[in-house]
Amino acid sequence: MQFEDSFFKKVEKKTKVDKDTIVHLAEKLQNGNMKDEKTIREVIATLSKMTGKPVSKEREDKIIETIVEDKVPKSIDKMF
Repeated sequence: MQFEDSFFKKVEKKTKVDKDTIVHLAEKLQNGNMKDEKTIREVIATLSKMTGKPVSKEREDKIIETIVEDKVPKSIDKMF
């Protein structure tokens, strides 16, 4: 499904994240090897930059460990 430019304009207005950045991140998530530490670090860095929220090295390492070791909860109920 192709998103219309109006959708991206609304997202950009609310988040200050442009269409190209959103598309690039979506492609990286879709095509990337999410067991590869480098790919995960790139995704974390992109999300950090997009949100303006810094991620400490310790937290980044914990996120990577959780993803690589397949410890991500499969159910939203188990996340909280």
